[in-house]
Amino acid sequence: MARPEKTAAVAEIVDSFNDAAGAVLTEYRGLTVKQLQDLRRSLGENAHYAVVKNTLAKIAATEVGIEGFDDLLTGPTAIAFINGDVVEAAKGLRDFAKANPALVIKGGVLDGKSLDAAEIAKLADLESREVLLGKLAGGMLASLSQAVYLLNAPLAQVARLAGALEAKATEDPSILAGGAGTPDAPAAEDAPVEEVSPSEEAAEPEATDEAADTAAESTDA
Repeated sequence: MARPEKTAAVAEIVDSFNDAAGAVLTEYRGLTVKQLQDLRRSLGENAHYAVVKNTLAKIAATEVGIEGFDDLLTGPTAIAFINGDVVEAAKGLRDFAKANPALVIKGGVLDGKSLDAAEIAKLADLESREVLLGKLAGGMLASLSQAVYLLNAPLAQVARLAGALEAKATEDPSILAGGAGTPDAPAAEDAPVEEVSPSEEAAEPEATDEAADTAAESTDA
């Protein structure tokens, strides 16, 4: 490969790394042209699957600051540059590898960090972005419903109390002035007992004696 062509090829791989959310390295030895076409179609918009030369991929990985790729870049190599849902792309590669054992997933990179084959498998086992967003939305709606319920319950109680107070104030305006309303006249048995001073208590026997003397004089007469 001529130097300008080599430089252009490296630049293309560098751009693919920079534009991708992640990348998965595979060995495609034994796959037919039709199988490779099927793999590209199965990935759809989630990833761009490209056959690369190991030497050029090493240079490109070094330029973008990816470490740990040298040991993975052996044998016929193709890289799935993920442009869409990373989890969906990993699932697509895993499922295709199960149906076509000739495809070997060797590792990858995500957010600038290298991943081994086991970590790619764990990534593929995750739920998709759509599912996670759906669960998140469902959880948010549930929390929102609970919040609305908790807020509405006290407001309803306040509304009922306000209505009762308004009705009471209509009957007795003194409530609004801070009073407790005009009390009803007490019943006879509820009337307070007047306190009697000690002088009045002492005078009562004398009045009784005078009345007794008067009654005696009347009798003698």
